[in-house]
Amino acid sequence: MLKGRLGLETARIPQTDRAGLLWLSRGTLTSRDGALTFERQGDKTPDDPLGPGDYTIPFQSISMILLGPGSKVSHDALRLLARHGTALAAVGENGVRLYTAPPLITRKSDFARRQVNLWANSDSRLFVAKRMYAWRLGRVLPHREISVLRGIEGARMKESYRLIAQQVGIEWKGRAYNRANPSSDDLPNQALNHAATAVEAAAAIAVCATATIPQLGFIHEDPNQSFVLDIADLYRDTVTIPAAFRAAKAGAEPPYYSIERLTRQEVGNVLTKDQIIPKMINRVKDLLKPIDES
Repeated sequence: MLKGRLGLETARIPQTDRAGLLWLSRGTLTSRDGALTFERQGDKTPDDPLGPGDYTIPFQSISMILLGPGSKVSHDALRLLARHGTALAAVGENGVRLYTAPPLITRKSDFARRQVNLWANSDSRLFVAKRMYAWRLGRVLPHREISVLRGIEGARMKESYRLIAQQVGIEWKGRAYNRANPSSDDLPNQALNHAATAVEAAAAIAVCATATIPQLGFIHEDPNQSFVLDIADLYRDTVTIPAAFRAAKAGAEPPYYSIERLTRQEVGNVLTKDQIIPKMINRVKDLLKPIDES
């Protein structure tokens, strides 16, 4: 971002040549003289280093703007973004929620078409599912039944919970979820639920950014966010569980903040520090490579 006008209102840059995501919060996104501007009111913070000012946004060189809390957007800004194929998503702090995002209308539909072709054939669908399990387990499993693969991964997850709980230093009694009364679960389980929701939001941003189809999952099948859940699960060991358990440990000590708040902050810090959403985007691209390129 640069202060002042860039004068790119007539340019049109292909999605493949764009830089990716731009995070903005606590300001007003509007259009002025054919340029997109962001008037930032908030002070600098460690999580949001952009200071107060009037910034011109090079919107044709990015794929998606992630608009965080405390922000407004004008109708002219929406019109300008739509005209040039730049998506806008309303997100929570550090991407731990995805509130709304229109489909990214790219000039090419490569990823969506690859996803559909891979998903529609039972052999290639299994191949992609096994690719995801290989990433998570560190080895390619020979089994051809999804139910068997799920069982193997489920057993490994039980051990992961135990080991990560030991590393963080919390008591772990096993995974439990009371749908009727989620707050009745112990702190580690409550934190896991909140962390899973936050990481799924990050995965939803990645799916939206690649213009792939949320409903067409390769491991998950029934939810309307099946592909989002597939991508989120790739980060269960490295993001979801460690962040949840660290939040649970903090939540058990004074001054006893809300476990949801602590978990959102913990996951958000990891998402930004470790650049998880860009990594998710690259994972989606790798996952949907043609089989003969694997």
